[in-house]
Amino acid sequence: MRRGVAIATMLALSGCMVGPDYRRPATELPGSFAQSGGAGQAAAAIPGDWWRLFGDPVLDDLVESALAVNVDIAQAVARIEEADANLRAVNAALFPEIDLAGAAVRSASSTKVAAPAPPIVRNDVRLAFTTSYEIDFWGKLRRASEAARATDLSTRYARDVVTLSVAALTTQTYFLLRSLDAQIAATRATLASRDDTLTIVRRRADGGLASDLEVRQAEGARSDAAFQLDELLRERSLAEHLLATVTGRLDLAIPAGDLAHLPLPAMPPPGLPSTMLERRPDIRQAEQDLVTASAEIGVARAQMFPTITLTGAFGGESASLAGLFTVPGRIWALGAGLSAPIFEAGRLSALVDVQRARERQALAAYQRSIQTAFREVEDALTNVQRYAALEGDAQASVDAAREALRLANVRYGAGYTGFLDVLDSQRSLNIAELALIRSRQNLLSAGVDLMMALGGGWEPAAAEGRSAGPNVVTAASE
Repeated sequence: MRRGVAIATMLALSGCMVGPDYRRPATELPGSFAQSGGAGQAAAAIPGDWWRLFGDPVLDDLVESALAVNVDIAQAVARIEEADANLRAVNAALFPEIDLAGAAVRSASSTKVAAPAPPIVRNDVRLAFTTSYEIDFWGKLRRASEAARATDLSTRYARDVVTLSVAALTTQTYFLLRSLDAQIAATRATLASRDDTLTIVRRRADGGLASDLEVRQAEGARSDAAFQLDELLRERSLAEHLLATVTGRLDLAIPAGDLAHLPLPAMPPPGLPSTMLERRPDIRQAEQDLVTASAEIGVARAQMFPTITLTGAFGGESASLAGLFTVPGRIWALGAGLSAPIFEAGRLSALVDVQRARERQALAAYQRSIQTAFREVEDALTNVQRYAALEGDAQASVDAAREALRLANVRYGAGYTGFLDVLDSQRSLNIAELALIRSRQNLLSAGVDLMMALGGGWEPAAAEGRSAGPNVVTAASE
């Protein structure tokens, strides 16, 4: 048996592996991102916990809670455990299987047959170790192990994708909540201003200086602000409910805060190389899916070749339990088996074609993930830069609208203009203030999009690898 196992191991190690050996496909990309640099302050490196850059303890606590108890992450971790167990099961096929089989039988022969024999009652006690081993001469088992290993890695990168998405969703929702807080504060100030205006108009109407139309217009303007405030409060409650669900704290209550204290998002240094896309977990996941599809071709092709199996047994057999372990009762067997497909109507070749088609699908998905990632980085960089520029214009619009309202109130009080100018100025100021708040929210959200697009930040080593020409993403098999 030992000699047979040694021969089988030698044959397995010397056997070939059918099917393609994986090599990362080449994908041409520009050497660097055209929009990198500018807008915010350039940072040499961003850590994995990038949300801490905003310096908000409430945000830090929310993200930590989300990463600890979020059910999507828990589900992704369970998929990893499933893939780990499946990998161990597949690798077990590379080793011989040893079983212990035992039986105790007492039998008697019949005297009613055509040629009866003297009635004999016999005992048969048998206990033996049996083994079987498939020689992986064509690499079927090794290709299956390669596919299972790639699937295992894919689930790990899938968990990283979920983790990054949960952190980004929590951060984006928190920024929305703080934006709504600022909009609510601004709307309450607008409502108070319109209450004051309504009081003034009513007094003027009582003195015969204003018409009922102006009173109704002031009342309508005040109601518009109240309606707007109710709607903002509703949206804030929904945002708070979403944060409660993501963090697993269903009774979550977040006090009002200030959006303005959050710093501008960090920007990568100029000339950020496109090779940083290799850090994105979704691209790594897509590549491991491609590795799996490539290895499955080898498994399917190996099915077209003969299967060689070694079997063996060693134990004892006796009429009594006492003689089971004696030398005369020893039994052993050593054998080899071969099976090969002769006619299967093209089924095996069709299965190979199926796996090749799946590999082409995985390749297209991998290439699409790279192209999409490059576009997302460029879009995020553009949004950060343009929102930063828009914020200055939004602030100038608020200053102009505030001054216009002051002048309209003065002119209306002096009787030089009608109340319609005051209403228009109030509306313009309200719109400008809300636009400024949303502009800051958009800028912060674009920063989060940039972190996601770059796979959670960047590192100095990657940022220093600048290239002026096109970059070809290609490497040997992992």
